Amino acid sequence: PDLLEKLWPEQNDGVFDGVARIPYVDLLNDNSYIDPFVLQSMKKYGFFYVVDVPEYSASVEQDYMKAFYDLEDDVKDEIAIRRHNPANKNAYRGYCPGLDDVENTLQYKNLYNIGPHETRAPTYEHDDSDIYAKLRYDCQEPNVWPETGNCTFDKGFKETFQAGFEIRRNIGRAFIRSIARAMEYPKLPTLFTEDEFSAMGLRKYPIRKKINSNMYSDFDGTLLRELEHIDSTVTVLSTFNNGGLEMLHKNQYRPAPVTGDSAFIVNIGKLVDDLIDNQVPSVRHRVAEVDFDRYSVTYFLGPQFDADISRSMSGAITQAGQKYKIFGEWIKDYLGAIELFYY
Repeated sequence: PDLLEKLWPEQNDGVFDGVARIPYVDLLNDNSYIDPFVLQSMKKYGFFYVVDVPEYSASVEQDYMKAFYDLEDDVKDEIAIRRHNPANKNAYRGYCPGLDDVENTLQYKNLYNIGPHETRAPTYEHDDSDIYAKLRYDCQEPNVWPETGNCTFDKGFKETFQAGFEIRRNIGRAFIRSIARAMEYPKLPTLFTEDEFSAMGLRKYPIRKKINSNMYSDFDGTLLRELEHIDSTVTVLSTFNNGGLEMLHKNQYRPAPVTGDSAFIVNIGKLVDDLIDNQVPSVRHRVAEVDFDRYSVTYFLGPQFDADISRSMSGAITQAGQKYKIFGEWIKDYLGAIELFYY
């Protein structure tokens, strides 16, 4: 296919048929021809697709996810976050089981959180007066991986999602570079030089046994699995072949085409939207109730710890800037409600 056919597939009268589909290699190689296509798709729809990812198979990822979530609870509990298993040291990285309790919970999903660190600094000088030094240390929490006794599975699971994390991080950073070129904001990529707080969540939405009446949308009455929301940072999403994701477009929620076996959805959240002077929308989205176990993978790329988020690229005070100077201050308030950022 020629360039236009590749970037703008044949129109089939679908609402999102015009969403750009950007080849992975061209995005990562900083081929500037893609920049106007990315920008136009983001402005019109709030997201775009990255396609044709070499040596990547979403079906392999989903198969490993299914196998992990089918493990016995005591095996998964060995790597559960400390909130669920006080005997464990990991606070953020690892397994976070959901609770199917319609009386006390809203969103029922199981999560496995993976970050950029496999090791952390060996020591930390305990100074309770320096909360940001402690936070810097905490955010370098290393990943934990399943140890099932099946070496083939354990090795394959770890290597698959380490590679998947790197692919998504590459996409997130390349997108920042592309949007910076298109909008002539050369300083934007410097805010994302490090990614201490980036996170990838392996999500399973199990079939609910009972309907949670609090999960009906206030917007249009649809029964939901994931509440309507706007993200905070840069999101790289895999839905595999699982429907349910809906994007708000022209004041109506519409199903987003699935990512399939070799593609990703990219969108931005409120924090990044403010940094680029609200010239690109942070699309509101949700997950409608489905009658099957639904799997997806979300990756979030945030600014580095010391990134100045108080002012936009044009110098305007951002919404976050009314309270915070650097991203580390912002994230501190969100780590107490970890689901809002990572999950």
